[in-house]
This record gives sequence, C-alpha cells and structure tokens, in this order.
Amino acid sequence: MTHSIAILGASGYTGAELIRLISQHPSMQIKALGAYSKAGQTIAQVFPHLRHLDLPTMVSFDQIDWSGIDLCFCALPHKTSQEVIRDLPADLKIVDLSADFRLRDPQAYEAWYGNAHGAVAMQSEAVYGLTEFYRDEITNARLVAGTGCNAATGQFALRPLIAAGVIDLDEIILDLKCAVSGAGRALKENLLHAELSEGYHAYAVGGTHRHMGEFDQEFSAVAGRDIKIQFTPHLVPANRGILATTYVKGDPQVIYDTLAQAYENEPFIEVLPMGEAPSTRHIRGSNFCHIGVVADRIEGRAIVIAALDNLTKGSSGQALQNANLMLGIKETTGLMMAPLFP
Repeated sequence: MTHSIAILGASGYTGAELIRLISQHPSMQIKALGAYSKAGQTIAQVFPHLRHLDLPTMVSFDQIDWSGIDLCFCALPHKTSQEVIRDLPADLKIVDLSADFRLRDPQAYEAWYGNAHGAVAMQSEAVYGLTEFYRDEITNARLVAGTGCNAATGQFALRPLIAAGVIDLDEIILDLKCAVSGAGRALKENLLHAELSEGYHAYAVGGTHRHMGEFDQEFSAVAGRDIKIQFTPHLVPANRGILATTYVKGDPQVIYDTLAQAYENEPFIEVLPMGEAPSTRHIRGSNFCHIGVVADRIEGRAIVIAALDNLTKGSSGQALQNANLMLGIKETTGLMMAPLFP
C-alpha cells in the first residue's frame, strides 16, 4: 500500500531532508508540497540537489487538495505551525516538526516561546515524538509533536539514567555543540559565513534556551520530581550534527550497563564500547544516534556523550520514524541508510 504525503514548509532545511528521505521510501509518495515565499517554484529551483526527483510544484497552503492525503508533515516555524495545523482536516494524521505542540502545559509554552498558544485543545491531544520512549502512544496518535534536536540528543544520553536512578539528579551538566543548520534556513546576520566561520560560541547561556522547557518537562516526569539541569548550547561552524557531552555523578560501569540495556533492541541507538567517544562525522546524514560512556578521572563520575544528525535523527528522520508507526509501516522503513563519510 502506498500512502499519500504532504509536506508544509517544503522550502526549509527540514522540508528538504523530508523530501530526500521520503523519495526512497517504498510505501510513501509525496502528493503536495506547501510553501510561502517559494510557492509556484519547482524543487529544482529551490533545491537543485533534488532536481532528479519527479515532485509536484510548491504551492500555497490554500491550494492543496487534502482529499486522499494520508499524512502531513508540518516543517514550519513555531507559532505559524499551530495556526496552520488547527485549520487542517480533522481526520488528517499530522507530524509537526515545530515547537508548537511539544510542551503539554500551555503556560509553559507561553513562558518559553513568548506567545499564548493558539490551539490549546490540539496541544493536549499531541503526543511527544521521542520515538524510542513514546512508541505505543505515537502508533495510535493523530498529532505527533517532534522534539527539539538539542532536546532529543540530551534525552538519549540522560533519560534512561534518570529513570533508573543511577546518577545524582541534582548534578547534571549538559554541554552541547550544534551545527548551523539547526538555526533554520532564514537569513540571519549571525549565521553569515564571515560571522560564523573560524570560531564557535555559546548562546542562550544561563538556561534560557527554549529546549530547556522540554528537558524540564520530560526529565521531571521520568524522575517523579522537579529536575533542572545545567545546559549550555554552542554554535559550531559545521552544516550538520549535534554533540552532547554530559557530566554526571554515578558509577561509570553502572551508567554504561544501564544505557546498553535500555537501547539493546533499538535499531537507531548505538551504545559504543565502554571508553569510546562518538563523533558527529560517524552519523552524518543518517538516522542513527551514537552514545559513549567514559569514566572520569574523578572517582564516581562519568562523561556520557551522544552524537546525532540534527536534520535527520534530530528532526526529519525522527518525523519519518514516527510517521511509519502512525501509518502501520515498519518503523525502520526508509531510514536504514548508512551515514555519509567522509
């Protein structure tokens, strides 16, 4: 059976990544591509690397015929996404890649994103899209909220450890490096080549990054009490990839064994041999996440490092993984491609 797919926000980085992945999917066919400023243009004009694909021309959202569409990916900015999604057909399955439905508490959303939520009823309906931990709920969901790419990386490293109680919950430090594509495709002065290259910098220092809302929500739910971690993201002059280095207090071998057991049967999460640290160069362009555990020189402390591609496992690959579950397709379909190297 072939499922008909629409992508809204097809002219952005995550939209392009969805097109790349779905073009090789045996059970999905792209029937509609929606865009704002790029409406009326072809894929060849917007993304020349995809010009070999036979795809519909990008159109404005109101021009899309939703009859026959089985699932829609919304790769739109936050605030815009909720305004569009609330007007989509009620029986349409939706995977949202924005931040609009990640936080269950409308007040928390308003606090982190600076505006009141415009689709509160749908917000309560949405299932958080961290596939490995919400698989059953995603399978039966109509609306899935994709995680933030930074939030996903940090959770893969820490969530099983918090759940198992094998680390000190009041001493968690997350130091994260993210490639520039995580900031989206819109023109921004600080992302110009001359502004970004030959250096990297911390941003949202002091716990102001919006993905902190996801960490607070998810880690506290797992622990059964309020959890607040220290988190500092850094922007690095690379196109793809996230490397999350976490510093935790606990027995390194127990920490390793806990992660190895938690991900033993997960097709996309690879726990490396004890003492081996992952690299973004080994997961680039793939839906894999590599996790390493290294014992610190200070007894009773460990460093847990996670690496993934922010556009794939951190966003569009995760979205496709969730869509497979929602449509009754084998979860790994279209996602087992090897990483690009070098």
